[in-house]
Amino acid sequence: MEAPPVTMMPVTGGTINMMEYLLQGSVLDHSLESLVHRLRGLCDNMEPETFLDHEMVFLLKGQQASPFVLRARRSMDRAGAPWHLRYLGQPEMGDKNRHALVRNCVDIATSENLTDFLMEMGFRMDHEFVAKGHLFRKGIMKIMVYKIFRILVPGNTDSTEALSLSYLVELSVVAPAGQDVVSDDMKNFAEQLKPLVHLEKIDPKRLM
Repeated sequence: MEAPPVTMMPVTGGTINMMEYLLQGSVLDHSLESLVHRLRGLCDNMEPETFLDHEMVFLLKGQQASPFVLRARRSMDRAGAPWHLRYLGQPEMGDKNRHALVRNCVDIATSENLTDFLMEMGFRMDHEFVAKGHLFRKGIMKIMVYKIFRILVPGNTDSTEALSLSYLVELSVVAPAGQDVVSDDMKNFAEQLKPLVHLEKIDPKRLM
């Protein structure tokens, strides 16, 4: 049975339209210790949370040129933790006065049969990876420093290899639409991490 035609509609988190404000960068493996030491001094939690997650990216092709994308993520080191389903909208890059990339964001906890549900809905898995790293917090800001691992055998998270010799660094805030002042706070925090890492407003389309 074919999946019904898909019409792309804006996704909102209930009655509140939540947006993710994002700055990104990277550091080489040998610079990780220095960056973590700097973050310990700047953030609320001196000892970062650690995470080991498996993420699967699903696509649903509709009548539009671009497929609808959903991300399913589960923790590999926290037994019983719920799966998370995430939608990320198209980035808004136009406002030169806004210091961070902004995109619509919906993140919900789900039951463990999430992937089966998505497949029944007509989605297909495009790719998967493992993310391992550290999570720091500064007020409402979240700073993630992590390495991405390629899964060598589909579905087997024990068979992986590092994708690169660097760690991704992401500074993000999730807030209601219109709270652009948070991008100023993010820019100020990012300045304190230089020259260890340069966090920028990166358009994902440039990476394709």
